[in-house]
Amino acid sequence: MPDYGHDLLFGTILVPVSEHPEDAVELARTADLAGLDLVSVPDHPYRPDLLDAWATLAVVAASTARVRVFPNVANLPLRPPAMLARTAAALDLLTGGRVELGLGAGAYWESVAADGGPRRTPGEALRATREAIEVIRALWTPGRRVHLEGAHYRLDGAVSGPAPAHPIDIWVGAIGPRMLDLVGTAADGWLPSVPHVPPARLAAGHRAVDEAAERAGRDPGAVRRLYNLSPGRDGFPTGPPGAWPEQLAALTLEHGTSAFLLPVREPGLIERFAAEVAPATRELVAAARSGAAGAPGTGRGAVVAESGTGSGAGTPLDSGTRLSVRATEPPGERRSAERPWDEATRPSAPPAGPDRRYAAGGQEAARNLVAAHDQLRADLDRLRQVVREVRDGARDPGEVRSEIQRLSLRQNAWTLGAFCASYCRVTTLHHTREDQDLFPHLRRADPRLGPVLDRLAGEHHAIQGVIERLDRELVDHAGGQTDGKELEAVVDLLTDALLSHLAYEEAELIEPMARFGAGW
Repeated sequence: MPDYGHDLLFGTILVPVSEHPEDAVELARTADLAGLDLVSVPDHPYRPDLLDAWATLAVVAASTARVRVFPNVANLPLRPPAMLARTAAALDLLTGGRVELGLGAGAYWESVAADGGPRRTPGEALRATREAIEVIRALWTPGRRVHLEGAHYRLDGAVSGPAPAHPIDIWVGAIGPRMLDLVGTAADGWLPSVPHVPPARLAAGHRAVDEAAERAGRDPGAVRRLYNLSPGRDGFPTGPPGAWPEQLAALTLEHGTSAFLLPVREPGLIERFAAEVAPATRELVAAARSGAAGAPGTGRGAVVAESGTGSGAGTPLDSGTRLSVRATEPPGERRSAERPWDEATRPSAPPAGPDRRYAAGGQEAARNLVAAHDQLRADLDRLRQVVREVRDGARDPGEVRSEIQRLSLRQNAWTLGAFCASYCRVTTLHHTREDQDLFPHLRRADPRLGPVLDRLAGEHHAIQGVIERLDRELVDHAGGQTDGKELEAVVDLLTDALLSHLAYEEAELIEPMARFGAGW
């Protein structure tokens, strides 16, 4: 999908919890002072644990000077469109043009009905949203009496106005194909969320919006593409904030996404998002748009020797930029005397040609591999720390700390067990996805990679064996059958095996992935 050339916007999603009503306002002030563009709040009127969205937005707007505010997204079944139109316009006038309108067709229908709202079918929700947009736009055009007859909303001579201080955008949260058609036909922006529309599904959604816009005689570029982020191992972006700019820039350049909303509860993350992630992303996008070499991908990943291959499919030799993703160095020390395999027998991938260039999408696939590996490395470090604490008797029911505290129960062994179970499951799923998706894709793209892929798959099985052995040791340790030494020995073996494997995999697959993508 194209880069539509929109200016980039960065903002927050703040959850206004009723037990701590001041928190959201303070976070909004932080966002405003930090230089973010947008502050949004979810709209769930049926939840007493959350403050009313529009009341919160009014106080946030009064407490800030420059950020734009909007509901993410307004609950249409419980917010009549005539009132939405007049409320948004009034707040826009009071703030000097700092209001936008996120609009949702509705969900959680039982809760909506419990508050006296309608229980709509998908078709009814679609039609109601279309009618609502017509009502809102009509009432924002002052100086006339409006007559609209709809199945869900009607205006019978309503006096339009007031006009907002600036043209308020209507950004629709949509998932299904018919709702995406409505976005392309009538909305100013598409606002999906990572849990419902992960990055792999964005292209199909953007294509549906574009095609609908073209059928309606609109420029697809007139529809801004926004994204509610959900950072984390199973979300997007992945890795630490320092790794986010390249991922966000890739979405802009490849999918046209131009506004990123981050859910936050801590002021420190807001400040880092504004001071580090936003400017770095803008710099990468600006460099790529101007044709500067090495973008995206000139951030945390250091530039390595020009790589590529002289044959096979992928980016043409004279297209794209030089490879800018660096493989992680293998570990310099070994903790275990046991060896799960003979590293001297590892095959190597075919060498890359010196003049190869790579598209941004392929480089992003390779960069995501390194980011996923970095997450596994970080979790492995935490796993080792828990093992040491258990071994030394430093962990007791009252001293479950930091991230590990959130993982589980209050007994030494079971805290450790829950963390290991979580970590080992993620490691297994990571390798399963590579075996089932990535490796067959690369094998089809370049059969010469076969020996390397076979070796990597074999190492996956060997690592799985170590994980199963660790699980057995956990059971024995929890039952008091061991003193922890064997448990620590297995963790040492897992550390050696996994770090060595991840480094080897990056060294052999970064270039092919940059050339052929990931296949998912």
